[in-house]
Amino acid sequence: MGDKKKDGKARRKPRAREPLPPSIAPTEDAPRIKTPSGSFDLDDPVLPEWVDREALSSDGYPYDKQIKDKLYEEDLEQLQIELVKLQRHVGEAGLRIVLVFEGRDAAGKGGSIFALRQYLNPRSARVVALPKPSEVERGQWYFQRYVAHLPTRGEMVMFDRSWYNRAGVEPVMGFCTPEQHRAFLEAVPDFEHLLIEQDIILLKFWLNIGQATQLKRFFERRHDPLKIWKLSPIDYKAMHKWDDYTRARDEMFVATHRPATPWSVVRANDKRRARLNIIRHVLSIIDYPGKDADVVRKPDPLILNDPSILAKA
Repeated sequence: MGDKKKDGKARRKPRAREPLPPSIAPTEDAPRIKTPSGSFDLDDPVLPEWVDREALSSDGYPYDKQIKDKLYEEDLEQLQIELVKLQRHVGEAGLRIVLVFEGRDAAGKGGSIFALRQYLNPRSARVVALPKPSEVERGQWYFQRYVAHLPTRGEMVMFDRSWYNRAGVEPVMGFCTPEQHRAFLEAVPDFEHLLIEQDIILLKFWLNIGQATQLKRFFERRHDPLKIWKLSPIDYKAMHKWDDYTRARDEMFVATHRPATPWSVVRANDKRRARLNIIRHVLSIIDYPGKDADVVRKPDPLILNDPSILAKA
């Protein structure tokens, strides 16, 4: 028998995953890491019990169970109907909306964007996920490549990572100089103020996960042939830089969390609960005809709040 859960039921021990087909298996070995809870080897086909045990509760997550499938599916469908209403209003009123999704690797940004955009007209609800900058782009004003993707009237644009690369992955991985990092943090408030002055509705989401959650999701990527494409060499390096990313995140909040352009921090150990609250936040911020207040409601403050929520972890 496995360990006992809090509700007294036996926890099944993780089983070894089948090896990936050689044509898609990683060609480099993942580094073994050590954490206060135990060691972790991404290439090991058996997920460590401590990772499985601590994944949901890591980083002070406030719920000890994931949301039930039926409740999630029912709530998501009703919220997606509200999103369709919102999109019609965006088009008719000529609104311009920018949604920025940031967070650690494997925080659930892509899944949250998919849930939000799933039934929207893709012609006016675009996702922007830019590759690394070209040689030409590296010689431009830093914000220039992002400005080119801002919405026109009647559009909603979702950035799957954004200009905030320079606040996280770039300084942590050494892709920019300390001077460039400091200059960016000083410039962001003015840049985003310009967007607001142009009547762009800017909503910024930071999806926050615990370390055990991240390791479990990396494991799922590494050993699932349908998810292996999500795993990159940057992910391998990120496992050793947890504390560096934490410091960069906190510095970013200090510099860029402003009353007019605040951050919404989303506790995302349970991806589904995070998605519902992100959609509720978007719907509650923007008025539109026919809004169903019983469906929209305010987000759960234990899941989505300002950066002070991290102090409670």
